[in-house]
Amino acid sequence: MKTSDIIDRKGIKIVVDRFYNKVQSDKVLGHIFVHVNWDEHLPIMYTFWENVLFHSGGYNGNPMAKHQLVHQSFPLSHKLFQQWLQLFIATIEETFEGPNAQILKERAINIATIMEIKILG
Repeated sequence: MKTSDIIDRKGIKIVVDRFYNKVQSDKVLGHIFVHVNWDEHLPIMYTFWENVLFHSGGYNGNPMAKHQLVHQSFPLSHKLFQQWLQLFIATIEETFEGPNAQILKERAINIATIMEIKILG
């Protein structure tokens, strides 16, 4: 059921939790996330996406470096980036609608595009 818009960290948490539930069972992406410590990873993702949408300033990691490390163990591809993006956008669209939901989708597209270009060349 859709609610109006993402207005706070609670909304971000809903998107992130639903997205990673999909990822874990996804035939294309699931194998990459088998060894993820979810108790550590999810709070980082809440803070990351909260910062992406609301400029909260709480995130201070280096997502590019993390994804380059992933690429060394599980070679990433255009197909994987597209599947990630499709699942993330679908999760937002299934759950929220409104200006912030649209902004989050646009920023996710930009982030995925930049990462793909930098990692895959």
